[in-house]
Amino acid sequence: MRLKLDSRAPVYVQVIQYFKEQIASGTLEKGEEIPSRRELASQLKINPNTVQRAYKEMEEAKLIYTEGNMPSKITNDEEVIKSVRDQLLEEAIQNFISSVHTLNIPLEELIPLVKENYEQVERK
Repeated sequence: MRLKLDSRAPVYVQVIQYFKEQIASGTLEKGEEIPSRRELASQLKINPNTVQRAYKEMEEAKLIYTEGNMPSKITNDEEVIKSVRDQLLEEAIQNFISSVHTLNIPLEELIPLVKENYEQVERK
């Protein structure tokens, strides 16, 4: 698991964000087992209570589920996955717009630049 923690947001929020990104991108698939709370805490070298809080919130949001003493798994609910993807996309778009709006670049000039840069990333 590659999660780079920073000091800008609470660690449990960063863990949740990481899982959301992995779910939205399809890197973590529906029904896929995720590390136990202790395993993840050990991998990330963070407090197990922090992981517990992240998992609890992800369960409440229906991103993951745990049946009995079985390992936690990624949701199978397509609507939840779509909602997470839409939320992340909206956040990314808002951040982008906030950044470029201050430059006063006309939309008709911005769209081709975005398209060109997006295509360059896809080619890599």
